[in-house]
Amino acid sequence: MLAFFGRLFKKSKEDEAAVDPMKKFLIVGLGNIGPKYENTRHNIGFKVVDAFAKAQETTFETEKLGDIARTRVKGKTVILLKPNTFMNLSGKAIRYWLQQEKVPVENLLVITDDLNLEFGTIRVKTKGSDGGHNGLKDTQAQLNTTKYNRFRFGISDQFSKGRQVDYVLGEWTADENAALPERLDKASEVIASFVKAGINNTMNAYNGK
Repeated sequence: MLAFFGRLFKKSKEDEAAVDPMKKFLIVGLGNIGPKYENTRHNIGFKVVDAFAKAQETTFETEKLGDIARTRVKGKTVILLKPNTFMNLSGKAIRYWLQQEKVPVENLLVITDDLNLEFGTIRVKTKGSDGGHNGLKDTQAQLNTTKYNRFRFGISDQFSKGRQVDYVLGEWTADENAALPERLDKASEVIASFVKAGINNTMNAYNGK
């Protein structure tokens, strides 16, 4: 009997944690949907959340405005989102799921590609400009703030003048593909650190790595 009540109490505590807004996190990988874009540099956000979902042994299902996966990390609820709105309207999906799941904006992490960083370089920030990135531009407009956590994954800028769009929407080189698995493992660590240790500790531990 005592064991039964112990299990019941434990379950109620878990249920309570699941609805506590401060224990819910929204991790968003930005990208474009469809096979045409799957392996492009611009879709690294999708690849990062896919890698984290695989590590957590969870899978995505298509829901409103995107593909959603759910998991728990150290008693905290983590919602992974891949918007299906295409990059330029990413903020619409982000705003919807923040409101739908009642996630505070300080528990949001948006993952994007960054031309200004060398390939695979990690940079986590708590605020900043959109840097010309259309996904971040729409996110800023939809949330009406530049103060949200973002995780930039370097894709470098190895393109000739006037070829930026082709480069960003191009596929990884053979060398980059060979290095990606290790970089995706590191990126998954960043997400776990953000949830468990917070944004400041994560910046100190991983920026520039």
